[in-house]
Amino acid sequence: MKKTFASQADLTEKVVSFDRLSDRAYAYTAQGDPNTGIVIGDDAVLVVDTQATPAMAEDVIRRIRTVTDKPIRYVVLSHYHAVRVLGASAYRPQQIIASRDTYDLIVERGEADMQSEIERFPRLFRAVESVPGLTWPTIVFERSLTLWLGELEVRILQLGRGHTKGDTVVWLPQDRILFSGDLVEYDATPYAGDCYFEHWPATLDALAALAPAKLVPGRGAALKSPEDVARGLAGTRAFVAELYAAVKRGVATGKNLSTIYVEVMAELRPKYGHWVIFDHCLPFDVSRAYDEATTCPDPRIWTAERDRQLWAALEA
Repeated sequence: MKKTFASQADLTEKVVSFDRLSDRAYAYTAQGDPNTGIVIGDDAVLVVDTQATPAMAEDVIRRIRTVTDKPIRYVVLSHYHAVRVLGASAYRPQQIIASRDTYDLIVERGEADMQSEIERFPRLFRAVESVPGLTWPTIVFERSLTLWLGELEVRILQLGRGHTKGDTVVWLPQDRILFSGDLVEYDATPYAGDCYFEHWPATLDALAALAPAKLVPGRGAALKSPEDVARGLAGTRAFVAELYAAVKRGVATGKNLSTIYVEVMAELRPKYGHWVIFDHCLPFDVSRAYDEATTCPDPRIWTAERDRQLWAALEA
């Protein structure tokens, strides 16, 4: 019997947490749904990732208004995926900030990604009619950008490829708080369909070198101690490394994608099967790992049609 496509059966409402990390930083999390970070400066608010739709973003705004009435002037896109960026218009920001690589990915595959993710995540895109279109950055940076929100320093950094080639983190050096986007997940399965397996571990090393005391991952609970941060980094690293190593073993022995998928799923499920969206992610993750280990150093574009073809082939 075929499994329901991607996360189409995931219709259960999630419990939202709005956690204070410091006087100037909060985490909006929802039991493995995409997270949003909030930075409150002396004169303005900065939001890291926007939720999937403006309608969903309204709940973030409502919670921000319980702690500050300062204007939301900045939105930072940790990467280009639709569930992260399409809620941006709700904040009415003065500036939307992204890395050059993220901007280029929006140009190249933003429309295809939007349609793909709407098909994959019907609950997150339940109010899709509120999306006015693609989210376009107004400030594009290369490698690093520093904002001063009054006396609060905010570093916006591209430290390496991992979840995508454009991954961006937001670092508050005074508070030692890091907003990692999907470079780090916690008790949630990393989506690796657009990733760079060979680069991701080194990028995690670059995050660890910042020595964050607290970290807001792309999915999962906020990590509120250096020990929790270390666990989040280690868990993400282990999943990425173990999946890619298993796929490369299969490729080395001449096995096809379908056979490798079955074997990798069986190998990883005992350790990671309880993580959020495990069954959703594995077909896309294994497919990307197979591509990278064979003929495609750069990720191919996912379309709604390609999604369904892969799912039918691997989940039949």
